[in-house]
Amino acid sequence: MRSDTERNRKNLIQAAARLFERSENPISMTEIAAEAGVSVATAYRQFTSVEEVLNTYRQEVGQLLLDYSQKQSCSGLLKLEKVSRYWIKLVRERGAAMVPMRNRRGYLERLWEGAEYLLVQAEALRPALRESMEEMDLPDIGDKAVFLWNILFDPREIFDLLNTVGLTEKQVGTQLLSVLVGGLRGFATANEFSLESYKVK
Repeated sequence: MRSDTERNRKNLIQAAARLFERSENPISMTEIAAEAGVSVATAYRQFTSVEEVLNTYRQEVGQLLLDYSQKQSCSGLLKLEKVSRYWIKLVRERGAAMVPMRNRRGYLERLWEGAEYLLVQAEALRPALRESMEEMDLPDIGDKAVFLWNILFDPREIFDLLNTVGLTEKQVGTQLLSVLVGGLRGFATANEFSLESYKVK
């Protein structure tokens, strides 16, 4: 890719991130192009839609998570904790741009269809989740584990706990990880579940 093309691409991604961070309304390619200082035609030569720009940004953040995960020498629950806490840090630093545009289609549907921005994040988590299940003597539940992690560590919910509830990053991580471990146990033993067992005697 030519240097000016690569520069325009990076500028468009960064411009879109800035706009999504500060706007509560839908963003257009025209606005992204203006923010990046390029023509609309140049913007459309790089990306076919606003969603594609945002998904590329999400993929870049996911790649940071994967790079961090692959550098860890630990495994299992400890690795899961480190990677999850690093994700919370990434969300605080970069996640505001990932919040405004949400997809109507389910997480697993998009993951299994090969959405790159979800695949890179899932690859960062699958080994630690699988090893954690083994440590807890639970059966491997496959991508249902990533599905559960995604629900709990959604950027919107992290910002809610940070900004609305007023928790620290450390507290958010501790509480979400605790719920995640409980949720993984629940998913793995769902066939044995009965509401009767939860009634107060």
